[in-house]
Amino acid sequence: MKADRAKGSVGSNEETNPSAQTVISTEREERRVEDRVAINAQVVYETIRREGEEELARPNAALAWSALSAGLSMGISFIAEALLRAHLPNRPWAPLIYCFGYSVGFLVIVLGRQQLFTENTLTVILPLMQRRNGQTLTRVVQLWTVVLAANLLGTCLFAACVGRIALFDPAVVRAFAEIGAAHTGLPFGVAFVRAIVAGWLIALMVWLLPGADSARISIIIILTYLIGLGEFNHIVAGSTTVFFMVWTHSASWGEYFLRFFVPTLLGNIVGGVTLVSALGHAQVVGGREMPGNDSKRQKEKVRLHLSGKSASAKH
Repeated sequence: MKADRAKGSVGSNEETNPSAQTVISTEREERRVEDRVAINAQVVYETIRREGEEELARPNAALAWSALSAGLSMGISFIAEALLRAHLPNRPWAPLIYCFGYSVGFLVIVLGRQQLFTENTLTVILPLMQRRNGQTLTRVVQLWTVVLAANLLGTCLFAACVGRIALFDPAVVRAFAEIGAAHTGLPFGVAFVRAIVAGWLIALMVWLLPGADSARISIIIILTYLIGLGEFNHIVAGSTTVFFMVWTHSASWGEYFLRFFVPTLLGNIVGGVTLVSALGHAQVVGGREMPGNDSKRQKEKVRLHLSGKSASAKH
């Protein structure tokens, strides 16, 4: 009788497939199968949307402090990449190694649940796509302004410390300057397109993390490593390097704002919002029209996944 009841609890797919019923015979086996089935786009979408709702509801002061921490933490990428670069020979293969340093700051920020502007180009846009009203739009713009300003303040303070205080030997300082030079002097169009790719990769990282489980660290490293290796412009990480150039008088404030800040900010927003948010939203909204997507099994899977996520709130 117990086995029969267990068979009856199996979803509709198994009920129409006799061979599946002979393989899965107990509730315990069914739960183990569910644990190994990858979450679908609806679960990912709802997880990120709820994170966005939580961020929109947070006080501006909490957002600012978290974003300031993220700006300071991003300087760790600058140091790690420069240290590796200074200790490697000047060979064509050297970037394949020292660009791993670029990922360190992102690991600290993402795993430490700190507010990063380019993550917000995805998370808070999903609630806006569901509630297309002036109040939500105003709150999104306000959040972006607070987080971006605090991110940049943190990077500026970090760059001032590194640029004005003799903390590192000359080889590392030269590596700082070489990294900064890669982010300056680019034509507006080139900087803009590179920033689109960076914004897309960061937002894609956010999209992948809810279903990553034990692969979270690998996803963060791989995608941010590609940004560093490809020298794609990221508004926060790149600001650390360009601010260093400004503080050491190798670049002007005008160059920072006109040649880096404006094209990079616009490109990151386009990459995050258009290429991931819009396509992910369309994928899920279109999927709701497919039969079977509103089954009890799927709703329960969404609930269980989100209950596990609720334990990790941002500081």
